[in-house]
Amino acid sequence: MSKQELHSFHIPVLGLAYSIDTPVKVARFGISSVISIMDDQLIESMRKYHCELTAQDYFPITNKEDDYRAKRITAYLDLVDKIVKQQIEDIRELPFEGVNELIKYFELLPDNAAVKNTFNRMMALNEGEEKQNLQEELRSFITPGAIDVNIMSKIDKTNFDAAGNELPLEYSDALAALRGYAKSGLTSSVIFSAGYNPRLYNYVEQFSDFYPDVNGRLKKKIILKVSDYRSALVQGKIFAKKGLWISEFRIESGLNCGGHAFATDGLLLGPIIEEFKNKRDELYNELFDLCRLAIAEKAIPPFLNKPGLKITVQGGIGTANENEFLLEHYSLDGTGWGSPFLLVPEATNVDDGTLKDLAVAKKEDYYLSNASPLGVPFNNFRKSSSERQRQERIDKGRPGSACYKKLLTSDTEFTAEPICTASRKYQHLKINQLKEKALTPEVFDMEFKRITEKDCLCEGLGAAVLVKDGVPLSHNLSAVTICPGPNLAYFSGIFSLSEMIGHIYGRLNILNATYRSNMFINELNLYIDYYKKKLETGINLNPKQAKSLNTFKENLLEGIDYYKNLVTFFKKETAQYILAMKGELDNAAAILVNLKVACS
Repeated sequence: MSKQELHSFHIPVLGLAYSIDTPVKVARFGISSVISIMDDQLIESMRKYHCELTAQDYFPITNKEDDYRAKRITAYLDLVDKIVKQQIEDIRELPFEGVNELIKYFELLPDNAAVKNTFNRMMALNEGEEKQNLQEELRSFITPGAIDVNIMSKIDKTNFDAAGNELPLEYSDALAALRGYAKSGLTSSVIFSAGYNPRLYNYVEQFSDFYPDVNGRLKKKIILKVSDYRSALVQGKIFAKKGLWISEFRIESGLNCGGHAFATDGLLLGPIIEEFKNKRDELYNELFDLCRLAIAEKAIPPFLNKPGLKITVQGGIGTANENEFLLEHYSLDGTGWGSPFLLVPEATNVDDGTLKDLAVAKKEDYYLSNASPLGVPFNNFRKSSSERQRQERIDKGRPGSACYKKLLTSDTEFTAEPICTASRKYQHLKINQLKEKALTPEVFDMEFKRITEKDCLCEGLGAAVLVKDGVPLSHNLSAVTICPGPNLAYFSGIFSLSEMIGHIYGRLNILNATYRSNMFINELNLYIDYYKKKLETGINLNPKQAKSLNTFKENLLEGIDYYKNLVTFFKKETAQYILAMKGELDNAAAILVNLKVACS
């Protein structure tokens, strides 16, 4: 047996709060997960909470300290690392008997893992030297899952001191977050998501942990979340030319995911992964040659062995067969399961009220909204308390939110200093501007809805863990925003960690009775709906816009043809399943063919 990652899945970042301490909950079972490090106020609250929970001294890092954002992040990550390491030591001391976390560690593993077979063989033996030797061997395999972190690259506002003076560049939100991670003692990865940020990517060069050490190893690795092959190649080359190696490309479905949805130009997940599969060696060799040259020019230690490059995928996976097919057919190194873990209190942080609503939610309760101040489509939940609060504010004639954290401030239409489009200030100014125009009631109502649909994600995405754990709320704001992917519609109930992992590995099935198409079909249908909305709003298109929409449609039709060929490789699905999938593909193609782009 070799020591490697024993689980084939990871838990991606979930909002600001839902996975903020997930490593404390699951890393001791060898499960990797991702913490958002965008909200330093929330992070400081959670550091205080976990210090008290583990009887450790807590010394506040106030916003009066220099570089407090980075310091808070470093302190919290070091605390999480310390807690997880202690948990691993404690597990290794437990006996291989009864019901305990040592037994659970091995029971959670996939049944085809070599170490799982060793565990089962050991448990079947009578007491004796052979059993004792196997137990010691198994204890040596107990390693924690990765404590990875996520930075949304575009969330990078410039900050100011108490006197209103602009702080140096390195104090911006994303750069300070990176510095906080880089200065921590973690050996793990940072995931860059949500687009290209030149100053952030350049800033990575400042930290030696991202370069090979004297043994040719990376203490800290870089993962890029990407939507397609071209994005991976372009961004990978940017880093490689700096001597920085990308250890993983994490492909995410454009629309069948949680949180913000970054739609492609109609490129579907299956063809995207196929391109990675076919060009994997080409990608590796081009990036490695560039990286090796840059490292040599910088006169830093070289890699003694070629570094690994993982390709993983996430977004809308729902069954063990889908999970296994992705890993085997596309030769992937892992998969991400996000939204389903919102129904697992052992793994994530969802307050009781929201959890109960999620557990009985219907398909129509999940929708793609325009709630995000970033101007990017945002997966939303109709029954959330933040959605109720947003409507109550409108009904009271006071739409918009008080803006305290200012993580998403970017609009300068009315003010010199950027403000958030979800803020009460912005919406008040924008609605007054609307009233000055001679608009019909129908147009006014449509514009009013567009303005007031923006909601405060800074507070809403961080509230759940504070409510759940009884931590003092920021400005007493308890309304919860939650952003599951549409795939959660097929899961109902509240599940244990063992049940969810058992579902992923095919030991049991926890899907509800709602008819569920293959994950590729579900994403295709989401793209068709997205395309229809583009056509509905695309009045008086110019030739360039019309060409873009036609390209979108052509990419979808090419994706359908790809899937028609792919179904022959689904060896574990029934003939009825394959027949239904072919019918759904034919129907999708017929719908698209009948959708016409009107050009002025």
